[in-house]
Formats: sequence, C-alpha cells, structure tokens
Amino acid sequence: MYDEPIYYQDNMLRIKTLQHMKIREPLQRKWHYHRELEFLYIQEGVLQIRVQERVFTLEPGDVLLIGASQPHVTWSVLSEKVVYLILHFDMHAYSDPSVMLYYRTFYEIDGPLSRYNDWFQTDPQLKSDIGDAITCIHREMESRRRGYEIAIDLHVKRLLLTIVRSEQNNMENWNEPPSAYNLHPVFDYVDKHLSGKIEMETISKMTNMSYHYFSKYFKKIIGVSFVEYVNMQRVRKAERLLLTESVNITEIAEKVGISNMTHFYELFKRYNRCSPKEYIQRLTP
Repeated sequence: MYDEPIYYQDNMLRIKTLQHMKIREPLQRKWHYHRELEFLYIQEGVLQIRVQERVFTLEPGDVLLIGASQPHVTWSVLSEKVVYLILHFDMHAYSDPSVMLYYRTFYEIDGPLSRYNDWFQTDPQLKSDIGDAITCIHREMESRRRGYEIAIDLHVKRLLLTIVRSEQNNMENWNEPPSAYNLHPVFDYVDKHLSGKIEMETISKMTNMSYHYFSKYFKKIIGVSFVEYVNMQRVRKAERLLLTESVNITEIAEKVGISNMTHFYELFKRYNRCSPKEYIQRLTP
C-alpha cells in the first residue's frame, strides 16, 4: 500500500488537476491512497477503478469520488485507450467557516463519501454538474489567466455545494440538519482572535448558552469539538504564514496563539503529517 504524495500545481490552493491517458495493456496494479480527495471524470474510453472492495466501470461522462486516505487502484482499461481528468485537492485548504458547517459530510463523520458514487450513476444532472466543475477547474489551472485562483476557489466551492445539495435529493428519510445560525459569530470571533487566548466560556456567553450546552451543541453541529476546531484554524493560519511571510517558526507559532513549541509541532504534524520545515520544503518551488 503506497502513500502517494500529491505535488500541487498551486501551493496556496492545495490542488492538482491534469488530463491523463491510459492505453489497453497489462497494468501494474499498485494500491495507493492520499490525504486529498480525488475526482475522476471520464472523457473517452472505458476504465475500471477498484476502490477498496468495489470495482467501478466508468464510461464517457462518468465521474468517481475517492475519499481521503481511501485505498484504490486502476483495475483495467476496457477500450483501446481512455482519456480522463483527475482532480486532487486538500479539503483542509477549503475549510473556511461556510464549509465547516458541513464538516460532518466532507470528513465522513456521518458516512463514507463513496456513497455518492452510486448517486452519480442514477442522477444524470448531478453527474453532469460534477463533471462540469472538474472541467472548469482543469481549464482554469491550464490557462492560469489573471484571477484563476479566485475562479478555482469558486469552482471547488461549487463542487462542494453540489455534493451537499445532492444529499437532500438522493437520501431517503432526509432530515434537514439542525440550524447552526448561532455559530457564525463564533467563527468570526475565532478568526479574529487566533493570535490570543480563546476561552470557550467567553464563546458560550456570546451564544447565550451554558458552557456545557455549547460544548455539546458545537460538536453535534460541526462534528468536532470546539477546541479541535480552534486548533484546525490555528494550523490553517500557520500554513499560510509559512508560505507568505519571512519569519521564523517560533514567531509563526506566537502569531497563531501557541506559545508552547512542542504543542505547535504536535498539532502541525497531526494535520499535515510533516513538520513546518518539511511543509515549506514540500510546497515551495
């Protein structure tokens, strides 16, 4: 089992997209996985992909979603050649407050993302919308026109929105998730105070909830504890600072509100599977 490194075409967007072609010949089947979500969009030919125990036969117009760290392998090429788009992106880079409200979906707390592959086969409009978003992202990355970063971010969010809304159309006994309107001021407060101390007691008072009720409410809505959410946002900010500012790692840790360097390294490695120094080396051309 191979932990495949994904080399991003844009380090800030944490994304890679390319057009790939395979011809019908004996394949060296190599199981692999990666932390990035992966989408495939078939443009020509027929391809079989095995994702864990399932084999998917993909024809022109078909799409496939492979979850983070989900083992998969190219199983066979059933036509003379197959041409398809591959899209990899790190969900962590797109976990802003609006997306965090759907953390439970994208981080597979309520179920595996692989369930969407069955919906793609039965919902032509959903499949078409996903394929169009993948195509637009690939086109923007290839052209690199002024503003492509904004365009790609919008298309990724469009792709995520399509996924979220498809749940309501394809799940039986759909229940609208509980409202999270009280959490928007919380997200804003956390974002503005990452460099300092963030007390959950202060946050709970902002939402007119008791300390313990807020703690349970936040985890129920988001899928992770409030402390875990704050840690994620601190690491996200540290990632940006590492790539955009010429300061040492100690200063960056202080700027994201972590004075204990051992704790900073532990958190950073938890989310990136590497040290801050290795992160810079990996993402800096």
